[in-house]
Amino acid sequence: MDILLAHAYYLHDDAHERQIMKPYPPLGILHLSSYLKKAGFSVGVFDSTFAALDDFRARVAAERPPVVGIYVNMMTKFAALKMMRIAREHNCTVILGGPEPISYAREYLEAGADVIVRGEGETALADLIPHLAQHGVNGLAGIAGIAYRDADGVTHETPPRPMLTDLSAHPWADRESIDLAAYMDIWKQHHGASTVSVIQARGCPYTCTWCSHSVYGNTHRRRTPDDAADELLYIKERYNPDRIWYADDVFAINRRWFFQYAAALKQRGVRIPFECISRADRLDDAVIAGLADMGCFRLWNGSESGSQRILDAMQRKVQAADVRAVTHQLRARGIETGMFIMLGYDGEEVIDLKETVAHLKDANPDIFLTTVAYPIKGTAYYEQVADRIVTDKPWEARTDRDLTVIGRRSKRFYSFATRWMVSEVALNRARLGASASLTARARMTASALVGRVGMALTANQRESDAGRVRVSTSNQT
Repeated sequence: MDILLAHAYYLHDDAHERQIMKPYPPLGILHLSSYLKKAGFSVGVFDSTFAALDDFRARVAAERPPVVGIYVNMMTKFAALKMMRIAREHNCTVILGGPEPISYAREYLEAGADVIVRGEGETALADLIPHLAQHGVNGLAGIAGIAYRDADGVTHETPPRPMLTDLSAHPWADRESIDLAAYMDIWKQHHGASTVSVIQARGCPYTCTWCSHSVYGNTHRRRTPDDAADELLYIKERYNPDRIWYADDVFAINRRWFFQYAAALKQRGVRIPFECISRADRLDDAVIAGLADMGCFRLWNGSESGSQRILDAMQRKVQAADVRAVTHQLRARGIETGMFIMLGYDGEEVIDLKETVAHLKDANPDIFLTTVAYPIKGTAYYEQVADRIVTDKPWEARTDRDLTVIGRRSKRFYSFATRWMVSEVALNRARLGASASLTARARMTASALVGRVGMALTANQRESDAGRVRVSTSNQT
């Protein structure tokens, strides 16, 4: 074996995920696997989703791979650090990739990683594997798109390497290297429909300030419509899932491609119900009709806020009114609508929260999910608030979700604000649909009141640096 590819998500260690039970296969490392195998490398894949850390330890001990490559994102950081230590104990060279290590290269290298891939991993690994076999971790300066430490412990970043230009020139994800049936069974048991994920494009060209572009940059590259449709036909014939999840950052971002892809699917007789994420500015009557015809049953929209002032501050490049209009159009076509809402963005005031509640009441999406903004290192938002970012945890014990912005309203305030928002919108939906009992409506009313009162009582509470340290300077790579 030349390399063992792994990710670090362990479902059974995630109490929240055990409640929702919507795991997806690690498409990133599956694409790496198929690329490297086509290039002639011997590749193993460790899928941690249904495994335990001891399973990884046993796999490494048994197979002794010379190189272990681990995909790391924010939520898998802590498990990844443990996996790194295990790999090093067995004398494996450790390569990290994914969105998380890029912005914390120095910290991950000091924690035991040998190399960090910056950007896409396919060609970087194809260069690294033979180099490491011949030279070890020496002479890495000539390999583009990586970070490493020299003999003196100094972190270096080499120039970026070009992105893959023709995604359809490369093989489909190596789904045969994992137990895909286990994922489908989990979905079937808990949600009544088996699901397979697929990605037809890489990257997002939009400029939302809080969004990380650390792997794909601000590019957008698509597979050809025929190649994408051929894979869907293969998935239908090989796995026969009840549903598809398009993991693209923005599905239907290119109008011409979308209609060509829809035609290619129809030509192949493929129609599998699916859900996806898109944007209001990419959806009009014709595209929405096309989505419905293709089998779209749910579309997620990154609405983020109902306040146009906040949307503009985020550089979302979308109008709140258009989001509401598109939501109505989608529902009229029988497509369920989901929204993502972000509270606590820098400069947000109570009036903005009220506008968001009014926005949600008007749009009336089938579901919306909330989060409180946090600065992800490497993003424009992080840079905007860098001089006010503090933490009360050392790097190895925290993620960017634990970072606090001085001067922002407190976590307690946003806990009450979220409660008020969710309850107020639910109450409005109950009034519109007359589906909730009087008892349920009374509970919603009481919950919304608790939220409003709590917001009023905590309105003057602001995050401070008391008992915390600033991270903007000390954590720079």
